[in-house]
Amino acid sequence: QLKNPGTRSSLLASNRQVATRMLTRTFTFIVLLCAPLLVFAAGPAAPILPDQFGNWHAQAPAQPVNTRDIAANLNEILQESGQKQSEQRVYKNGSDEVTLRAFRLHDPSSAFELYTFLIAPGMKAVHLGEQSVSNGAKSVFQVGDVVLQADLPATINPDALQPLFAIIVAKSDRTPLPPVKDYLPAKGRIFGSERYSVGPEGFSAALKTFKQDAYADLVKEVGFENGVEAMFARYHAQKNDGLLLLLEYPNPQLAEQHLHHVNTVIASDALKSGVSVERTASLLSLVFSPEPEFAKALRSDLNYETSVTWNEPHQTATDPPWFLVMSRIFFFTLVFMGVATALGIAFGGVRVIVKRLYPGKVFDRPEDIEVIQLGLSGKKIDASDMY
Repeated sequence: QLKNPGTRSSLLASNRQVATRMLTRTFTFIVLLCAPLLVFAAGPAAPILPDQFGNWHAQAPAQPVNTRDIAANLNEILQESGQKQSEQRVYKNGSDEVTLRAFRLHDPSSAFELYTFLIAPGMKAVHLGEQSVSNGAKSVFQVGDVVLQADLPATINPDALQPLFAIIVAKSDRTPLPPVKDYLPAKGRIFGSERYSVGPEGFSAALKTFKQDAYADLVKEVGFENGVEAMFARYHAQKNDGLLLLLEYPNPQLAEQHLHHVNTVIASDALKSGVSVERTASLLSLVFSPEPEFAKALRSDLNYETSVTWNEPHQTATDPPWFLVMSRIFFFTLVFMGVATALGIAFGGVRVIVKRLYPGKVFDRPEDIEVIQLGLSGKKIDASDMY
């Protein structure tokens, strides 16, 4: 027994430290022991590109993609899009040779950002899914959360990759693409100029592509931290040429808040001419064009409609007429009051009748009643007098 409080406190603190160290070491040991088992259970990720499709045979195992050979800033885009895998393989069919690069992203929306980053004006649509373009030498395809890039010889038609698509479709995420891409007007749009972004890297890259570096400060004001989605496209009509930027927010309140932030950028003395911005519900539309009529025509062609419902629709099967509702309320209230009155009378009446017929035998028996007496008088209290 320790009688010195200081010594006792020091010993308790020392014991706590020892216990903490033992628990930490035990936890670390368990983690180190289980980590290899978890890695073994997870196993390597399934390959994206097959060893063979149709008459095309891979010439070597898949290798990581060298992004420097594709485009500048690709690494930043891949990081922002949540890259999971990247593979590159060379296939041969007789004397023909193609190089395929595959990227698996976080989800189809992230893959769509990479897809629009890789395409360019001048490419044409091919019949290999909705998101498939080619300019002959290079082709870009999106299948769910997978983006494919192919280097094809001039003698090979992109349709020769159809067997590959059947394989990729079977193991890809088919979640729908972001709806903001469908808001873009089709009239006057330059095919291949579309750019979609879910983060600042893709947004900055799009501004550079469209030579709008003067508006670089928009990256900080559009609100990617609040879940905004950005969609760019270039338009040409007669003598007018302009850039349309759509910003879709989760709700109208955020759109209104960031409308003021965007206005602070485009309203500066150096930039106040040539850009207009408007809000429609949760959508901001920015038109980079000095022609107001051109901007107005673009906005009128947007495939975006909103509806405001002040009252929820009622159903006659579940919502009876108000007269019936009120009559039922009054009826059941009267029934409740009647039952309560009847029960009260019954309870009180039975008690009174029993006391009349059998006084002091059932209720209020004198031997069961105790009365505290103050002793102010000599008269003994009769309990029955109280009733």
